[in-house]
Amino acid sequence: MFSNAAAQVKLTASDITLCRKYFEPVLFAKNEIIEEEGHIPKYLYYVVSGFIRLFHYNEAGDEVTTHLNCPPGFITSYSHFNSQTKAAENVECITECELLRITKADLDTICEQSSVFKDYSILVFQMALAYNENRARELASLTAEQRYTKLIDNYPAIIHHVPLQYIASFLGMKPESLSRIRRKITKDN
Repeated sequence: MFSNAAAQVKLTASDITLCRKYFEPVLFAKNEIIEEEGHIPKYLYYVVSGFIRLFHYNEAGDEVTTHLNCPPGFITSYSHFNSQTKAAENVECITECELLRITKADLDTICEQSSVFKDYSILVFQMALAYNENRARELASLTAEQRYTKLIDNYPAIIHHVPLQYIASFLGMKPESLSRIRRKITKDN
C-alpha cells in the first residue's frame, strides 16, 4: 500500500531503460502462492493489477493475514528479501495478478547504476517501515470498527476483491466480528 512513492520520483530515459531490462513482467493465477515461508524470497514484486496478501500460520495452524496490497505498489517479505534469509510469510495472489518482479541481485545492480533507483528503494523501504509502525499502533489503539472503516475509506476497492476472512484477519478479528461490524454500519447508514 505504498503507491505514493512512485509520484515522488522522476525517471529519466536511462532509468526507464533499466526498468525494462531488469523488471520482468509476469502473470499469476488467483490463489497462487508466489513466495513460500521457509524459503528465501526470490523477488520483489510491483503490483500492476490484482490483489496480493502476506500471511503466515499461527500456532493453531490458522492463517494470519499481515498485509494486503492494493495496486499499484511493491510487496514481498521485505526484511527477508533484503537480508536474503528464509521468510516467515507466504505471498499469495488473491486475484489474478499482473506483476513486475526483480531479483535482489538485479535490484542491487539497478541501484548501483541509478541514483534515482537507489533513492527510490530507500523511500519505499522507509514507507514500509512507517506503514508497519502505523499499522501496529492502529491495531493497539483503534476499535475493530474504526480499523474496518479506515481501511474501507482508504482502499474502497478492497471490499470487492478480497475475501472477508482475509480482511478480518488483517484487521485482527474473527470473520464473525467483521460481519457484525458490517451489519451495524449498513444498519446505521
